[in-house]
Amino acid sequence: MKLRDILFGCASVLACLSVNVSTATAQDCARGDLDTRFCDVDGDMIADTPTDPAKQLDPDTLIFAYTPVEDPAVYKEAWSDFLDYLEEKTGKDVVFFPVQSNAAQIEAMRSGRLHIAGFNTGSNPLAVNCAGFSPFTIMAREDGSFGYEMEIITYPGSGVEKVQDLKGKALAFTSPTSNSGFKAPSAILKADFDMEKDRDFEATFSGKHDNSILGVANKDYIAASIANSVKFRMISRDVIKEDQVKTIYKSQTFPTTGFGVAYNLKPELQDKIKDAFFSFEWAGSSLEKEFKKSKESQFIPMTYKKFWDVIRKIDAANNVSYACK
Repeated sequence: MKLRDILFGCASVLACLSVNVSTATAQDCARGDLDTRFCDVDGDMIADTPTDPAKQLDPDTLIFAYTPVEDPAVYKEAWSDFLDYLEEKTGKDVVFFPVQSNAAQIEAMRSGRLHIAGFNTGSNPLAVNCAGFSPFTIMAREDGSFGYEMEIITYPGSGVEKVQDLKGKALAFTSPTSNSGFKAPSAILKADFDMEKDRDFEATFSGKHDNSILGVANKDYIAASIANSVKFRMISRDVIKEDQVKTIYKSQTFPTTGFGVAYNLKPELQDKIKDAFFSFEWAGSSLEKEFKKSKESQFIPMTYKKFWDVIRKIDAANNVSYACK
């Protein structure tokens, strides 16, 4: 039995594993919006890897977490072939950490308990600035295109035919850190429809995109803002039927989950991890089986500075702070 299978059932990684955490102190350096623990001398908007080898991490066991958009058990299996390959490329044990919330995932990396992760679109800026997340890749389709759209969905017969019909009703969001589950719809509703939560409609939070989608399909929520990539995967798995929900708003395309590492991993280890992502063969893998439902078939290079520009603008419109709390 693999170590990651043993640890999967743990309430937290720390309950099963002793992890060395290096404590950073405030530094006198250029950093932009980054927390005072980090520096950004090269101006790429992500934390620089410490130049002092004593401050670089080289753990025997690498902890990996995928954004908690859906049931973690589904994704433990979906990532199994890739994590086997990651073990082969790095020579280390790799553990799948089934995080239950965006906040828990960010805190795990901030405290040094998480080394490799896929953070959802809305969580990327906070993970970068507060937790030292260094993203470098994103899933893409065969033609190199990538991304998803935010949709506001309802169910047939709800009486909601257009966005304005939500006035006086309730709209389900996922979590405050989610782009399509909260930040983008909040900015769009205010800018394009002069609608604000608590003033024009009631807001509720489901916790995850699949909870919101299931809630609408089962008529527990009259409407919800969701990432359509999650909706497509749920339809492909027959979790819901396509005719159980209908879309009343669809946004521009946003970048999807960004994958990367903790900023303070040893540079040689970071290189091995990056090589694993870019050299992984999707064909016939458990990753292909799951993500072909949303047509992803490869990892492509990306930069946080360029790819997340629109997300940072949405955050600015919502007065979102990247300060650690």
